[in-house]
Amino acid sequence: MTDGHGPRRAAAGFREVYGAEPEGVWAAPGRVNLIGEHTDYNDGFVMPLALPHTCLAAVAPRTDGVLRLHSADAPGGVVELRVAELAPVAGVGTGGDRGGWAAYPAGVVWALREAGLLPGAAAGGADLHYESTVPTGAGLSSSAALEVVTATALNDLYALGLDPQRIAQLCQRAENVFVGVPCGIMDQMASACCAEGHALFLDARDLTQRQVPFDLAAEGLRLLVVDTRVKHALGDGAYADRRAACESAARTLGVRALRDVPFEGLDAALARLARAGEGDTVVRRVRHVVTEDRRVEQVIERLDAGDTCSIGPLLTAGHASCRDDFEVSCAELDLVVESANEAGALGARMTGGGFGGSAIVLVAEADAEAVAKAVTEAFGGAGYRAPRIFPAVPSAGARRL
Repeated sequence: MTDGHGPRRAAAGFREVYGAEPEGVWAAPGRVNLIGEHTDYNDGFVMPLALPHTCLAAVAPRTDGVLRLHSADAPGGVVELRVAELAPVAGVGTGGDRGGWAAYPAGVVWALREAGLLPGAAAGGADLHYESTVPTGAGLSSSAALEVVTATALNDLYALGLDPQRIAQLCQRAENVFVGVPCGIMDQMASACCAEGHALFLDARDLTQRQVPFDLAAEGLRLLVVDTRVKHALGDGAYADRRAACESAARTLGVRALRDVPFEGLDAALARLARAGEGDTVVRRVRHVVTEDRRVEQVIERLDAGDTCSIGPLLTAGHASCRDDFEVSCAELDLVVESANEAGALGARMTGGGFGGSAIVLVAEADAEAVAKAVTEAFGGAGYRAPRIFPAVPSAGARRL
């Protein structure tokens, strides 16, 4: 979270590492996704909100084309690269002694340079020092926060004139091409564009967006984030597998993306896939995406009507779809949802890519402590490490502090 001490700490860390003053300190948040999982890369609908947890970057420009990266949260010292030599093939995310985390900010600089937005090889470098309160491996977009804070800082330092949407697009390109993760646009858009007190209703195809008031306290509600503190290795290649299955199904159905399969025509589309020999797995993947898009639409309808309490069953239904049809849940996430709902939650679901990470739980304010206690006890009873539980407070997107 970005308190008054955070920027001062980041600036002090910069001085300690580089022996000079930073030009400024920037922040970009992590996120939770209220509803709309694995829909963004299918051109569908999502509804994330920014967390108060942020990645901070203290930054100073350079004029020699050298990029120096340092993180207070990662082992190892300063990673030094040359802007002109950055390339996906030789990216720093491939292991070795340069540290995988540095691929994300290095990829952003590469994407800016490739788009013709940075000065020539003789300039455009920078010194960056990062400090983050976004939990890593928790499905809360710590990598997107790292990317977006880098792009936002360089945008300001070099007066690039980029709006938040363009920043998000460049950061997604960095992750897709340079880092090699085939993510959709949601995480970067959430970190760059979310507004305090709102959820972001985003159409991932044309990037139209609407800030939806999401004042839980005014309705006597709370949204809890339950970080299971586990990350299953299955998630490493399974994300790409599921994206490939969705793209294959779209080709079979003759549509640009699964977003184009109407909810009312789902049964016919699934029957067509079965006739084409796509198999039960692909059929279930498609069913998840189409029904999840519909759930996003239903949630936005209820939020617009001021009936936040009623979205709970939609959250739980979304979890069941992620678990059964998209198969991206795990025992720990399922236990959060089951134990929270049994203890009186209004609804719960996994959030993020899955295979570990976090779940969200919608509760009445008066029941929050009891539900959190029930989840923690359920984890203890199953022999799991105690989860980390905290409220999701809709917060601001990337900014200079």
